[in-house]
Amino acid sequence: MTPADLAAVGLRLEIEGPVATVTLDRPEVRNAQTPAMWLALAELGASLPDDVRVVVVTGEGDTFSAGLDRAMLDPAHAGEGTVLALLALSDEEASARIEEFQRGFTWLRDPRFVSIAKVRGHAIGAGFQLALSCDLRVVADDAKLSMKESALGLVPDLTGTKPLVEHVGYARALEICATARVVTGEEAARIGLATACVPAADLDAAVADLAAALVAPMAGVVSETKTLLQGAADRDLDEQRRLEREAQVRRFRAVAAAFAG
Repeated sequence: MTPADLAAVGLRLEIEGPVATVTLDRPEVRNAQTPAMWLALAELGASLPDDVRVVVVTGEGDTFSAGLDRAMLDPAHAGEGTVLALLALSDEEASARIEEFQRGFTWLRDPRFVSIAKVRGHAIGAGFQLALSCDLRVVADDAKLSMKESALGLVPDLTGTKPLVEHVGYARALEICATARVVTGEEAARIGLATACVPAADLDAAVADLAAALVAPMAGVVSETKTLLQGAADRDLDEQRRLEREAQVRRFRAVAAAFAG
């Protein structure tokens, strides 16, 4: 996608060496999200250069994302590009359309790179789920995360439920989703939702340091490791150790080739 295409839906992409930064760029509405943005995110993820090893997702200004743009739920603005347009579809068609929206979140789990959510201010609803789609979350001490869908009579449907349960367990995930309460940055770090909580003034530096550490190892190491860790909890030991040794053989050959070259 061109910069103009991304700007039209409120996104910005910057690539510096092996680090790509995706910015939600609608500060006038606290980086609220739209279906057009989700479709563009999916396309952006599919077109990233192969040498990108870290993807940072953030929001312009002092808010990560206030969640779904409420205009998308306003009957006065009903149209093909809104969430309300789903009501005109059959159940199967609506489900398929939501699956397209979900791809704007699932690409962040691609083992080619490590994704980091850099969160300051509010990460609400779809904003919280976008942060949860990333491998790692570094949050400012002013961060406020909330799964607000239940307050609207809805459920989280943008792939946030699985990582939330994986990070905090079923009971805590249920409590966070059902009450729609705010999780502060400090609590997010304490219960395992965030890798770190830092002063807001230090957030940029903390994420830059983490990105630098992630690209320091030889190319291929981190992606192999991410692949091993993804789904490890669902595999038995024999399957996991088979995958470990197969990955290690590939790494031995890559290291040997690097030295030979």
